Amino acid sequence: MLDLLIAAAILAAGYALGRLRPWDRLDTWLWRRFTFGGAWVRTPRGRAVTLAVHALVRPAATVHAWRHRHDPPPERAAPVRFRTTDPSD
Repeated sequence: MLDLLIAAAILAAGYALGRLRPWDRLDTWLWRRFTFGGAWVRTPRGRAVTLAVHALVRPAATVHAWRHRHDPPPERAAPVRFRTTDPSD
């Protein structure tokens, strides 16, 4: 009987977490801090909080960003040139 009760509690907790989506809410909160955070994100405490939440919500992206933080920017492609019908060309 206890096993059935534990299984039901685990199932209910999984259902509640699936409905509440805490990781998605944290990810949305983090995106808003990075996008609209302003001066709060630039403080040491704000940086620490956003880094901790980013590492918790998106660990693979955090590791990738950390490993490639000093990479040079990618080369840019040549600008697009359009043909014109102007006789001066």
